[in-house]
Amino acid sequence: MHEDVKQKILDFFKSKEKVKTKFYMSDLHDAVEGVSKKDLKKIVNEMIEEGTLMYFSTGSTTMIQLAQEDVDSKIK
Repeated sequence: MHEDVKQKILDFFKSKEKVKTKFYMSDLHDAVEGVSKKDLKKIVNEMIEEGTLMYFSTGSTTMIQLAQEDVDSKIK
C-alpha cells in the first residue's frame, strides 16, 4: 500500500512541477485519496528519510518539496 501512495505523491509533484515545487501537507492529502492524514505524514516522513522528499521552511511555514529541488545544492 505504501508504495502506491508514494508513487501517487511523486506523480502529484511531477504533474505540478511547471507551476509549483513546494506544497503543504494538506495539498498532498487532497491529492492522495483514501489515506488518513496520520498515515500520510508517516509515509512522507519515510520518503524524507529515503531522500526522495525534503522539508522547506520559511520560519513560519513548513512545506514539502522533491529533494532534487534543493536550492542550496544548486547554488554550490
